[in-house]
Amino acid sequence: MDNFIEAPDVRQAFTENYRRNLSVINKHSARLLNERRDEAFELFTRLGIPGKKSENYKYTDAGSLFLKPIGLNMGPNAIHVDIHEIFKCDVPELDTHMVLMVNGFYFGPEPALKEVEGKVLIGSLAAAAREYPELVARHYTSYAKPGTDGLVALNTAFAQDGLFLYIPDGVALLKPIQVINLSIWEKDLMVQSRNLFLAGKNSRAKLVVCDHTLAPWRFLNNTVTEVYVDRGGIFDMVKMQNENNSSQHFSHTYALQEGTSSMSFNTISLHGGLIRNNFYALLNGEHAENHTYGLYLSDRKQHIDNYSFIDHANPHCTSNQLFKGVLDDEATGAFTGKILVRKDAQKTLAYQANNNILLTDQARMNSKPQLEIYADDVKCSHGSTVGQLDPDAMFYLRSRGIETREARLMLMYAFADDVISHIPVGPLRERIEMLVNKRLRGELSRCNACQISSGKMEC
Repeated sequence: MDNFIEAPDVRQAFTENYRRNLSVINKHSARLLNERRDEAFELFTRLGIPGKKSENYKYTDAGSLFLKPIGLNMGPNAIHVDIHEIFKCDVPELDTHMVLMVNGFYFGPEPALKEVEGKVLIGSLAAAAREYPELVARHYTSYAKPGTDGLVALNTAFAQDGLFLYIPDGVALLKPIQVINLSIWEKDLMVQSRNLFLAGKNSRAKLVVCDHTLAPWRFLNNTVTEVYVDRGGIFDMVKMQNENNSSQHFSHTYALQEGTSSMSFNTISLHGGLIRNNFYALLNGEHAENHTYGLYLSDRKQHIDNYSFIDHANPHCTSNQLFKGVLDDEATGAFTGKILVRKDAQKTLAYQANNNILLTDQARMNSKPQLEIYADDVKCSHGSTVGQLDPDAMFYLRSRGIETREARLMLMYAFADDVISHIPVGPLRERIEMLVNKRLRGELSRCNACQISSGKMEC
């Protein structure tokens, strides 16, 4: 790991580190990933880190964060811990295939790529690129194109590993995949991880991703995930973000769905100093369905920004977006959602809603729902609300003897449940309900569902 030198020009700082450490980066990755680096870095030098002058990042100034001195993760960190001692998920009846990622690298016993339930491949992306280069090459950088976003280009240039998941045609996973992303180090650290999820024809899978920090330092995560869902495939993904208040997390998810496929993506943001979630979906065949949900709970001076872009490229497709937020203290939030209906995408059904509750006069929310429609036979709607708790509902609860604080909590929980109810894994949904309840009460500092204790590590 090498320190990133503070410089007036962030591109100059990254250029120096990229050139100095390229051999180390390549050493800990795979040839296929290495072959895409130079082109991606050239694109980054042109695009730079997006700032408030970029319309898509209008409410989040990413550039200033990348200028602060921080360690760059140039290889797997030498952390010596017994994973069974530092992590134990105690969600009742949650039976999953668990995978651990530490600072962007696969962490676990060999082999780094394994089969579960007979045919499904899961493990290290670098290992998959070495063992199945043709499969990975067909999809890697096909959906998250480096030229579309400077942060995606930066990730493509620096990422060495991440998670790979492949569900073959006709396979239905009996148990969900659970991915634990841990950030742990003895000082500030930037992590660049890359994920690739492939769901074959008529396949079915559920994926749960949990992001955690296990140290009080500043962690800057820049994660890119590519998802491909083939015809008739059903892919459900839940992402829970529960990191410390010094952390910054940029999450980019790009999905391409073929005809008659269905994908749901639900992001629960419980904690994090700054969170930016980007979600892009291309409905690439008729009768594809996409359901995107987000719940964000923020307080103090936290900032959470969600951006979604659903591209209806074919007729008879359906999309539904629902994002809800509760902001307390001096927290700030943003939502930008766009639905694009192309000229030939007739019979489109597309809905988008963003609803927010501000608990103080200091909390701020910016919401910008958008429709761009070029077809004439569609049903599309969008809407946004920013306000306070309903005084009539408060009066109703108070008139029935419910104390003011409990009445507020009941209303906030009911507000949040519209998103939570769409989590497809029953035991996980129940535990997230509990976590959200604790978060609204101010009792949750990190995921109480995880028993985490400090472990020894060597650097």
